[in-house]
Parts: sequence; C-alpha cells; structure tokens
Amino acid sequence: MPDQFLLNIPTSDGQPTNFTLKIGEYLYLLGANGTGKSSLVSRIFNQNQGQAKRISAHRQTWFESNTLDMTARNREDLERQLTAQDVQARSRYWEWNPGGRSNMAIFDLVDADTMQERQIAALVRAEDLVGAVELGKKPSPIHVINELMRLSNIPIVISIEGGQKIVAQKNGGSSYSVAELSDGERNAFLIAANVMTAKAGTLILIDEPERHLHRSIVSPLLKQLFEKRKDCAFIVSTHEIMLPIDTSGAYTMLVRGCNYQGQDVRAWTIDIVPPEAVIDENLKFDLLGARRKILFVEGTPRSLDLPLYSILFPQISVIPKENCREVEYAVRGLRNAPEMHWVAAWGIVDNDQRLPEDIARLRMNGIFALSHYSVESLYYHPKIVARIAALQAQLIDADAETLVTTAVATAVAAVKMNKQHFVTSAVLRSARDKVWNTLPRREDVTNGAALNLTIDLSVLRVEEEVRFDNLIDLSDWDGLLMRYPLRESSAFDRIIEGIKIADKTTYRAAVLKLLQDDSSAKTDLHGLLGDLHLNMQD
Repeated sequence: MPDQFLLNIPTSDGQPTNFTLKIGEYLYLLGANGTGKSSLVSRIFNQNQGQAKRISAHRQTWFESNTLDMTARNREDLERQLTAQDVQARSRYWEWNPGGRSNMAIFDLVDADTMQERQIAALVRAEDLVGAVELGKKPSPIHVINELMRLSNIPIVISIEGGQKIVAQKNGGSSYSVAELSDGERNAFLIAANVMTAKAGTLILIDEPERHLHRSIVSPLLKQLFEKRKDCAFIVSTHEIMLPIDTSGAYTMLVRGCNYQGQDVRAWTIDIVPPEAVIDENLKFDLLGARRKILFVEGTPRSLDLPLYSILFPQISVIPKENCREVEYAVRGLRNAPEMHWVAAWGIVDNDQRLPEDIARLRMNGIFALSHYSVESLYYHPKIVARIAALQAQLIDADAETLVTTAVATAVAAVKMNKQHFVTSAVLRSARDKVWNTLPRREDVTNGAALNLTIDLSVLRVEEEVRFDNLIDLSDWDGLLMRYPLRESSAFDRIIEGIKIADKTTYRAAVLKLLQDDSSAKTDLHGLLGDLHLNMQD
C-alpha cells in the first residue's frame, strides 16, 4: 500500500510543480470555470493508475435499479473497461457507462456488508466467539454511511432488504427504493458509497461534490469522509470557495488558468496554499464575482427604515436588526472574519443624540450614525418637505413656499409645547452618557485610580433649555430634527397638515415615490449619511 502520491503538474512558467500528498491528507483544487480543473483531475488520475478512484463531475446521480443485478465476474470486467475508458482524454467531459458505475457502487456496498456477515459466520463456525463479537462491533460501510448522512443533515437511513435490495427510510417512515431519493440525497449517497468501499491506500478524486448539494450538507459530508477514511488520500475539485475554509488541515491548490495545445491542456497556472492560509481576493472575485454588499439598519421589516434605505441603496441588500446594538454586532462580526465569507458589510443607526466620540467609534467599524436624531427625521427633512410641497402645490393649485412656511411654523409650535419633555429627555441622555464614559477601565483598576463622578443636572438643564429656546426662536426645523425625537410630539402631523396631505401613510408613500423618481432627492439624503454612499461604490 502506498503511503504517498506524487503529483507532477506542468505549469505555464515552464517550471513543473511537484507536490506530495500523503495518506490521510486532502487537497482541494479551487478555481473558476474554464481554468482546467477537470483536465487536471484527469492528469492526476492517469499518473496514479491502479491506485486512484475517480468520482467525476458528470457522474450519473440516478439509479436504474436498487437491486444487485451484476455478478462478481461482471463487476471485474466492468472495472477493467472503466479503467481503460477513464484514462482517455475525453473522460474530462464524457463518462462511459454511467449506469454501470452506479450499479457497481451498489454491488460494492452490498458485497462489503455481505462479506462482513460471512466472516462473522465463519468465526462462529470456528467457535471463535470472541473474534465474532469483535468483528460484529465493527460498523459495516452501510452503517457508516448512515452515520455520515445523519451528521451531514440528511435524514435518511439506508438498509438492505430481501433480494439484496438497497432501500431508504426517512424519519422512521416506510422503506422505499434508493432510486426514489432526491437528487441531493442520491448524490451524497453515491459519493459516500464510492468512498467507503474504496481499498485502503487509494487516492480518491472527487470532482464537484457540490452538485445538487447545499454547502450545509457537502461540507460536513466531506469532513466526515476524510475522518472515516484516514487510510486514503483525497483530492477534491470544486468551485465552492468555502469548502477549503471549512476543512481544517486541508491543502488548497488555486487553479488560475491553463494553456491548451489543440484540444488538450498542456500546462496550468497554479499556486499551492498551505492549511489555514487565506485565499487571496483575486481568486475569490473570479469565483464569486464582486462581494455581496449588505447594509444593516435598525428596525423590523415593517418599520420606516427598510423601505427608505432600500430605495437609497438599490444595489445593496438591506437587512433590518432590532436595535443599534444588533446592527453593530452584525457588522463587526462580518468585518472581523473576512476570510470566512464574501460579504462587504455596513450599518446605519439613529443618531439618538450620540456623543462625537461614539459616532467616531462606530464609523471606524463601518457603522454610520445619522446626522439627525432618527430615521423619521429623513422623511421630514426640510429639503424633502420642500420637494413634496412643490409637488402638492401643483395638484391643489397652491403656492409651495407658503405651504412650507405654514407647515414648519405649526410644527415648531408643536415642538415648543413639548419643551419640558424634550429638554428632560436630552438632559437624561447627556447625564447617562457622562456616567457611561466615566465607568472604570481595566487599566484604571490595575493602577488603583480614584473614580470621581459628579453631574450637576441643573447646569445641564439650563444649557439644554438655552439650546432648545434658540432653535425655537430661529424656527430651526433642521436643528430640532437633529437634536430631539420629534416623533414624540404632534410636529410631524403638523407638517403633513401644513402641506395639505391626508395622513402619514400617504405622506410617507409620497416621499418614497419622490426618491424613486427624483435622483436629486436621493442625493440630498445621501449627503446626510456622510461618505457611506461613496464607500459602498468601491
């Protein structure tokens, strides 16, 4: 039995790559379509004739029967014929006798189970009961496959019934033919059957195991097969970039391209990446395209945030989170593990009267705080109100400027009526921020620093009242939107009434349509989000 396999690969730079794969090791061939992976699999198979077993990408994933309908002699003849065919150049894209291969997998599985039972019976007849018990404890390939299926999130159990038929059961239900399994279940079963019945010391080449299989299945399936067959070596050719990342200890060969001579590949452009190394960005782009861009926002699918941000960022996946903390966790989690995914993540949270240092901290983590108190402020921003008023004025034959002046004046008056509420809320938030920022840090405890905290709420209140009164006196609608949660008053209702729109639902729908129809209105709101929009264009 060989203990290693030498892979000799001619490369585009004229310097062949020699790589040794030992028994118990596994190598992924990772590359985009057209880079020559299947040709490379064929070359490696041919280099190791008699010691390699190939599971091709164009394998048949269905069964003509679940019954053992070949003899041992038929199986031997078929294997010789398959070996002769698989070394042909056309095996890269064509599979000879695919139905026979499926039947051979069933034969090998039944034969392995039958041989174990015969060995146990022989030990019993020889009165070697200890040996019979020990062999009986060894799981047959079918038992191992059932364990693999369970651990790979495939809820089926395979067994042999009378007449040497292989059947399946799902969730304790009635038995049915393995021919009736789903495409994914049959594919997983065939891969497992071929691997579990391979001889010890075999180089097993699996081309595109992800066919019909989700990564949540194929990744644990491969890892379990590697674990169960440590007496073999594996080469897996795939487009699925997460498979090497999921498999600790795997080597990865990055197949970037190939050179043809006629119809045959003669050389490859490759790099070999050791276990745990990061796969470079260029290859990720070739395999997956541009990073998927995700914007996490506060709220629920029914809140104001989702429809507004979906229009402002039409090429971005907008995902709502319950609160600012959940937004921060989501963005930081993705950004801290870029090698585990192909996602570019950002976040938007309400301003909520945040301190400048908190806004700067969030910004460093890809999370942008609104310039205004909350998302509602964007719907009622002065520029948006003016644009909606202009459209409304055309419908009702009114003067847009007058509508806006009236709307803002009544809204400011509504805010003024709630002075005590807004001032108290602002002071409370300021005091809490001061307490939070004064909490001891680890180095404070280590150094034995004193913690002194005094907050004069009366001073904070006087300062806030002055700020509030100034904004009211100036009728600074934008300033009020930035500082206070105006949704906690009737101010927004006064805006809607002032520009003669029926209700909030109608107004919000008008704002969303405006943003869809008028690119300059979108630009206005993009400007309130700092350089977030520019960041997302990279």
